[in-house]
Formats: sequence, structure tokens, C-alpha cells
Amino acid sequence: MASLVNLLAAFSVTVLAVTLIVTWLLSGLLVRRRPADPKITPDKYGLFYEHVRFSSRDGIELGGWLVGNGLSQLAKPGRSVVIFCPGLFGNLYGDVADVPMFVDVGLDVLQFDWRGHGISDGGRVTFGLQEIDDLLGAIDFLQARGVQRIGLMGFSMGGTVALNTAAQDQRVACVVNDSGYVSFQTALSGYLSSRMALLRPAIPLLITLTLWMVGVRLSRHLGDTSPLPQVSQISPRPVLHIYGAADPLVPVAEQEALLAATGQPTALWRVPGAGHREARPQQPEEYERRVTSFFRMNLNQKGPSV
Repeated sequence: MASLVNLLAAFSVTVLAVTLIVTWLLSGLLVRRRPADPKITPDKYGLFYEHVRFSSRDGIELGGWLVGNGLSQLAKPGRSVVIFCPGLFGNLYGDVADVPMFVDVGLDVLQFDWRGHGISDGGRVTFGLQEIDDLLGAIDFLQARGVQRIGLMGFSMGGTVALNTAAQDQRVACVVNDSGYVSFQTALSGYLSSRMALLRPAIPLLITLTLWMVGVRLSRHLGDTSPLPQVSQISPRPVLHIYGAADPLVPVAEQEALLAATGQPTALWRVPGAGHREARPQQPEEYERRVTSFFRMNLNQKGPSV
């Protein structure tokens, strides 16, 4: 009997040790730097662009492009600029296809890589915690060039960062949030569940331990990324939320909670049957119409509107 107890104890210790090692390694994979993934540039769409470098609020050098119809007019005083905020592990190359619809209606676009991504410096990803400093640095950069009308276009994690940044910076005139997560824990759970079906019963424990490990690595709690506590501070500046009704990372209940927490004026466009960031692929013409109309109305002097 004693030998059986010892065997079970040894087995339990081994399982615990393996679990801790696996989650520590997984947390390391999550925060590690993402290299550049060059695919296409604005050249493909016949757009003019300028390579730019600027600093985040905490001194990390970031790289990106200013894109528009003509180099002589890019981000000049009097111009309106939309800052693209890419998703987690994404980079400026991945969102180039979304740029032409903005340029076609007379808006310039600033694309850049977050810290720890692509052509920007920084050794690790922080899931929206310190990326706010990156976005503030981008706004500082545009303001230094005389730009006064700035909008934010956020994709997935970039949507979350855009909301949190706009809540604390009045220089942001308006925000489009495309699939920004409300709870990083829910988003990570949905992401892993859709890719690791065989391990689904163990995912809650895996998520809890992994997030704890990530918090240890970053010395911050990832719950601090949620926009819910401060999103109301964006009002009276307008916000447009875009989500899929079948988004596994941001359930409808969380979408509704975010909408309720956002002050007026705000609107939610939920696309039936669409998953995470699938609104544009499923309804491209309507997506372009809604997004460009929103920015054209709100990056002028006529007052906010959704």
C-alpha cells in the first residue's frame, strides 16, 4: 500500500513538474519577438509611402510607413491621418491590403510595427500592456509633423490598444475597433480551443497557468489589458465596433458588454456567421463603406457621428 501511495505521489509530482515546464515554455513562446514577414508593400497598389522611424513613449524605436497619394502631401498640417493598429503577432505587411480604401477617400495612413514585432525594436510582446506607449509615440510623431486630425483603426489586439489609448489621449478624434478582445483570457482560450481540440478539457488549467507565467515574465497582470474600465472616457468622441457573430475569441456577451460600457456616440456592426476578423472577407463592400464613411465624417470639423 505504501509503495502505491509513493508511486501516485511521484506520478503527481511528475505531472505537476511537466505541466509547469510546458506552461513556462508556452509563455515564453507567447512573449518572444516576432520577426518581419515581408509579403507585399504599398507599391503593389501604386501608393506612395515614406519609411519612418519614431520612438515609443518609453524610448523603444519603432518602424513603419506613411502611406498616401503623394509624397509631398504625406501627413502635412491640415491632412487627416488614420493610424493602423495591427493584431497580436501581426505586422505592417499583413494589413497593406486594407490601406487603399483609405487613400482612395483622401486619408493618409500610418502603419507601424508594435514593439517586439517586425521592423521595430523591443525584445518581447506585451499583449497590449506596453503597446499603448507605442501608439502614444505614433500620435506624438504625427503631432510633431503638424497633423491635428487623427483616427485609429485597430485590428484584434490593435483594437483593444486603440480603445485604451483613446481613453487617455484626447488627440484621438475617433476609433474603429475591428475585433478587439475584451478579455485576454477568453481570447486565448478561444484561440487554443479552436486549434487544440484534443486538449480542450485541459485548456482552462493550461490557460490559467500560462497567463500566470506570462504575468511573471512581464511583471504585470494581463487583466489590465481589458478596455471595459476606461472605454467610457472616449466619449464624446465616436467609436465604431465591428465583430463577427461567431467570433470564438470575443463572444457576443463580451461584445455587448463593451458596447454598453462605451459612451455615446457609438455603434456596433455585428456580421452574422463571421468569425474573428472575418467581417471584411465576408462583406467587403459593406465593410469598406462603413469604415471609410465613419472616418470621413469624423476626421473633419463637422462634429462626431457614427
